[in-house]
Amino acid sequence: MKKFWKNANFRLRAGIIITAFFFIIGFVVYFIPHADPFMFNTYPAKLGVSSEHLLGTTGMGQDILWSLIEAIHNSLSMGLIVAAIGTVVGVFVGLLAGFAGGTLDRVLTIITDTFVVIPSLPILILMTSLMRGSSSSTVILLALVLAMFAWAWPSRQIRSMALTIKERDFIHTARFSGEGTFQIVATEILPFALTWSLSNFMNAVLSAIGQESSLAILGLSPANLLSLGNMINWAKERNAIFTRQWLWIGSPIVATVILFIGLFLLITGYNDYLSMKRGR
Repeated sequence: MKKFWKNANFRLRAGIIITAFFFIIGFVVYFIPHADPFMFNTYPAKLGVSSEHLLGTTGMGQDILWSLIEAIHNSLSMGLIVAAIGTVVGVFVGLLAGFAGGTLDRVLTIITDTFVVIPSLPILILMTSLMRGSSSSTVILLALVLAMFAWAWPSRQIRSMALTIKERDFIHTARFSGEGTFQIVATEILPFALTWSLSNFMNAVLSAIGQESSLAILGLSPANLLSLGNMINWAKERNAIFTRQWLWIGSPIVATVILFIGLFLLITGYNDYLSMKRGR
């Protein structure tokens, strides 16, 4: 770990620190007992900053800090679920198509290309308008809907990688040594895919949070989900700007921007780190 941190570039270090900060907020601080921030009129409305309410309260009587923590938790949870499903399915389908070849490759390629060209926005709007239930169930359902379109591009890239790698000499050597298809994929090809998959996973988290935030700001995200995008939209709809409740609308905007910068630095820094290792 010390060697990794020593060799890591500035962007990778900064990205790790920023992302870790948000993960601590979303998955550690979140579990400290607190009032449900989704409930209205829990506290007096429009309170200023105090020791009890570090960021004040909203015009609907919610604690802004705990609303922000809840929003970070839900947005990160959704992004991680989408990234996990999209990356795993994409890697599996891509490896299967690229290494198997033949009819199976053609069928899987047609299915993959179909999901690439399908316009996702109308489907997302339709599905999110039908979502009901608790906040946690909505996070999972929304993540599943986003994941429907998150696997196709990774699958195409992994397929191209598999087609290139399977023609290399060490793959032919493994075949002549008596290794089966599954063993070759697991021991020879998968390690190459895993390195790329980690970078794709981080990018998928960023993309999923961005998609949901865009839907929310347009008023198209599920109304029962407290996310970073919805928090901005609710503050905008209740005239937080005109009533000068800067912390209500400003805190989720600042948090979203910093989170995106952290994930971007993490992705680009990690890619540069891999390039540096390959150059050695």
